[in-house]
Formats: sequence, C-alpha cells, structure tokens
Amino acid sequence: MNIGIVTPAPSESRSGNRVTAIRWAKILRKLGHRVVISQSYNGEAFEMLVALHARRSSGSIKRFRRAHPSAPLIVALTGTDLYRDLSRSKEAQDSLDVATRIVVLQPQALVELRRGWRKKARVMYQSVSQFNRPRSRLPIKSFDVCVVGHLRPVKDPFRAAKAASLVPRSSRIRVIHLGGALTAPEATRARLEMMSNTRYKWLGAVSPSQVARVMAKSRLFVISSRMEGGANALGEAIVAGLPVLASRIPGSIGILGDDYPGYFQVGDTRELARLMLRCETDPQFLADLTSRCRRLAVLFDPSREQSAWVDLLHD
Repeated sequence: MNIGIVTPAPSESRSGNRVTAIRWAKILRKLGHRVVISQSYNGEAFEMLVALHARRSSGSIKRFRRAHPSAPLIVALTGTDLYRDLSRSKEAQDSLDVATRIVVLQPQALVELRRGWRKKARVMYQSVSQFNRPRSRLPIKSFDVCVVGHLRPVKDPFRAAKAASLVPRSSRIRVIHLGGALTAPEATRARLEMMSNTRYKWLGAVSPSQVARVMAKSRLFVISSRMEGGANALGEAIVAGLPVLASRIPGSIGILGDDYPGYFQVGDTRELARLMLRCETDPQFLADLTSRCRRLAVLFDPSREQSAWVDLLHD
C-alpha cells in the first residue's frame, strides 16, 4: 500500500511528533508498504493517510478526505489535542469525525474522547529500542537526575532545576537536562539557570545516542510536563531501567498507573524536591520505583508496536 504520514514537525526537527513519524514509517516499510513523510498532504496518490495532530494537520486531513472519500485515514492524537484542542477546536473535532481510526498513546486518553470517537480509537504504546545500562559506571560524586524535553512551556522544563535548588547542601543531586531551545529567550533562561544554580546542567538538543548515554549514567528520571499524550521520553527512561518521578497528569498516569508512588502535582517544586531527595536518601523507595518501572518495559517492546500496526491495518 502507498501510505502518507503527515506531521507538522519539519524534517530537521527532533520533536516527539517527528520521531514518532519516522519510527512508524520504518515499521510500515518493514511490513511491505511504501511510505512518504511530509508536513502536509498536497494531492499525492496515497491509499492511506496517517496524520499526527488532529488540529495542526486538519488541513491535510480535509484535503485527503475530499480526494479519497472512502480511503483509510488514521489520526494520531497528541497531548495538546487531547487536553486542550478537542474541547474547543472545531478543526480538531472535524478531524476525528472523518477519521476511520484514531490512535492514542496510552489508555487514559480514551477518557477524553466522545463515545463515537472512542469506538474508532486504538491504544498504541510508542516502542523503544533496548539498550544496555551499565550501572557500574554510575557517578559516585553526584546523584544525576535526567530530564529530557525541549524548552517549551507545556513541558515545564525548569521544574526539576528549581527543585534541585531547594535540596540541602549535603545532597549530591545534579539535574542533567537534554532538549533544544526553540527560541532565543528560552536558551537565555537555561544559561542563566546554569549560572545561578550549580546543580543544573543544560546540554541542549542532542542525538538519541547521547540521550542513551546520559540515561545510562543517571539514577533518576523526571518528567514535569503540564500535558502529554504519551511521552516517548518516558518510555525511553522506563526501558533504560530508570526510576521515574512524574507530574500527575493523565498522559503519565496512563503509562505508570494510578497507584504509582512517584507523582507530584503539576508545578509543585517543593513536592518534587522532597521526592528527589527521598530517592537519593531512601534506597528502598528508589528500588520500589525502579521495580515498578521495569515491569512496564514490556509495553514499549518494538514487536508489540509492530503487531499493533498489523492489527490496525487489518481492522
């Protein structure tokens, strides 16, 4: 089948949407299909369209549906779709109305969908390739906390840095932040944070292999987002064997579970600082988080995501 994948993220982007589009294209090609990734649909002779982002890809969705009234059209929902746009954007709503199938990245997302949309929805966890985590190389002088995410307000990117500034002087906590600045003011803020906060180090946009190396030397992962559809970075941390502290949002609850003990309220710096310090000083608590996350790693097996695509295409 000749398949098009559209994502608002440009080809040079390292955003989650672009990463997902590239991974899905590889899976579909492995299944024998021809796949083209683009930012918009412009009349190409695709037999099926996969659109990431219901609102921002709405123009492509409309054009494809007009050109191919009965062709399969899959819309994958992002965090901003689910937790902001669907309640107020007619464009996003129209996209789901004309979709033949809807993909969400964790089961909690189904709660946000109307009954008619929910019937068309399928849950597909984002897969992560396995890599070995050499625990023997963990730093002794620091307790490294990894943060992965671009400097966007929706990610609340400096929450872990602010929390680290509250821990006692005796703490070895250090926050290593991986993620690009999308604007000059964001980059300036990150540099100023490093200057005023000796526990914070921002490395900027880095390659996937560098993310893996930093995770391999970290003891903890923090995701502080205000909204997520199902963060790929969270899956990477889980597969890397890292224990996780997460803001209590549906996108993380859908992956970690409602009873996970490593949550803090969105924006609660003091609660995050308390949990980070507990992870450093309470081995039993850290081991419990690690054990819980390791049990979730199977969700992100690449063969599982490929099987989900096989089922979706045959559905």
